[in-house]
Amino acid sequence: MAPPLLLLQDIRLTFGGRPLIESATLSVSPGERLCFVGRNGSGKSTLLKIAAGLVEADSGNRFVQPGATLRYLPQEPDLSAFPNTRAYVEDGLGPGDDPYRASMLLDALGLTGEEEPARLSGGEARRAALARAIAPEPDILLLDEPTNHLDLPAIEWLEETLAGLRSALVLISHDRRFLEKLSRATLWLDRGTTRRLEQGFAAFEEWRDAVLHEEEKERERLDRKIAQELDWVRYGVTARRKRNMGRLRKLEGLRTEKREQRGPTGQVKLVASDGELSGKTVIEARNVSKTFGDRAIVRDFSIRILRGDRIGLVGANGAGKTTLLNLMTGTLAPDEGTVKLGTNLEMVTLDQRRDSLDPTMTLSDALTDRRGDTVIVNGEARHVIGYMRDFLFQPEQARAPITALSGGERGRLMLARALARPSNLLVLDEPTNDLDLETLDLLEEMLDDYPGTILVVSHDRDFLDRVATSVIVSEGDGRWTEYAGGYTDMLAQRGAAAPARTAAKAAAKGEGKPAKAAAEPRASVSKAKLSFKQKHALETLPARIEALDAEIAKLETTLARPNLFAADRKTFDTATARLSAAHAEKAAAEDEWLTLEMLREEIGG
Repeated sequence: MAPPLLLLQDIRLTFGGRPLIESATLSVSPGERLCFVGRNGSGKSTLLKIAAGLVEADSGNRFVQPGATLRYLPQEPDLSAFPNTRAYVEDGLGPGDDPYRASMLLDALGLTGEEEPARLSGGEARRAALARAIAPEPDILLLDEPTNHLDLPAIEWLEETLAGLRSALVLISHDRRFLEKLSRATLWLDRGTTRRLEQGFAAFEEWRDAVLHEEEKERERLDRKIAQELDWVRYGVTARRKRNMGRLRKLEGLRTEKREQRGPTGQVKLVASDGELSGKTVIEARNVSKTFGDRAIVRDFSIRILRGDRIGLVGANGAGKTTLLNLMTGTLAPDEGTVKLGTNLEMVTLDQRRDSLDPTMTLSDALTDRRGDTVIVNGEARHVIGYMRDFLFQPEQARAPITALSGGERGRLMLARALARPSNLLVLDEPTNDLDLETLDLLEEMLDDYPGTILVVSHDRDFLDRVATSVIVSEGDGRWTEYAGGYTDMLAQRGAAAPARTAAKAAAKGEGKPAKAAAEPRASVSKAKLSFKQKHALETLPARIEALDAEIAKLETTLARPNLFAADRKTFDTATARLSAAHAEKAAAEDEWLTLEMLREEIGG
């Protein structure tokens, strides 16, 4: 095995009280693909800075192979000392490096090189920093959240580019799909120490859960030992005659071991405050268009969003996702067409750009809107310190300014603010930015249980697959198309749909035969027929759905009567139970009808 290009051994670093990093090791060999994972605040970015030589550890050793080149991508690149992006990227080249690569990478990332740093967006700054890190083709690339603020085309380009480099990679990222595609080994920083798995990220979560389960069993064994020793000290026959100092020392040693154990970091508790039930139709847009100057951002777009839908918006930066979102939520008027919002809507927006955060505010003030020390969650008053703990903030951070928070902590703060407000329509703009993988899991579970409607803009493919019931995709020239399912489903449908422009390209390349072959299986399907039972269900289900709609409306009217609960508890309980059952029956009927209708269309009527 080749000697490591970079080696950190027994790294220890303390900020204030408890050590942030107690005993960390990092070894990077030539061509290695290592993903670096851990909870927000565990010290991943700090250890990467130590590896890059930007931060000095309190103790431990750092070794870099003589002659090896290393480049580091920070989370928040600083271009302020350079006149434009080209100068910034070229400054990262070493002696003998090809300046053409700087221009080539800038162009591939959608930059001209003439952009002024003061006018760059977060995504543009990240693209310039990526070009600077990749251009020299270093022996070691240390990348801290390289996909943050990048759109899907840029993320997919980055995956292909990094996969083709000879450089060794160390990656910190919240993007599961990105890590699964690029990593071959995993380093886990947990409670100040590192553990290594010689497999890529796809195997990490199962391995992590097994490690934590074994630790829990070990803690239970330790608790039993302590209980046995205490029992002996209190009630043992020998103990009553004369204390055995060896047993007492053993008991004290067990207690010390338990005190010094660092259990797993607590989990974020994500619970959205429920608003009142919205109307069945949440948003209905008809033939909506919006143009800025000569450019059509949205052209002739129509959609009907029902209560409970989870809609993802996908497109390159600048395609108009935010504009479309604003049109659908009524915050921006269309040039043509109409947008009708449903009844009883309570909308909460999560702005991941964090423009709504005043940097001079303290964490406590941001959560309470400077209204004392309580937060109202689901109609109940909670002390702000307790609510902070749900999102893994410590009590001493209550008076800390927002500027002192890390990117992940600010992401959790935005979630805490948004979820405290009652809502039945959640509008999420890049909610996954800076969140660790465990918090992402909990966010996905919370959204799955959320009773309202969700609109989400995201470039995280795995997140969209887990959350979205349909995605709206930019097709270019202001055209937007809705596809059922998540991101992967959308890719499959776009491929199967064979739009005209794809067919034209295939014809130009002489690819007619594969298209004909692909059509043959459909001919055999068309020989099948619907059964009598299926035909009957297809004909009768629409009437059944309408009847359930009418019943639901009647039950909702009954439950809306003032003082029904106090005046007639039996009627209230009966109507509530029936309303829940009617909603379930309707959902099942709609699913069955949709399945049968798709089958009918596939076999030709």
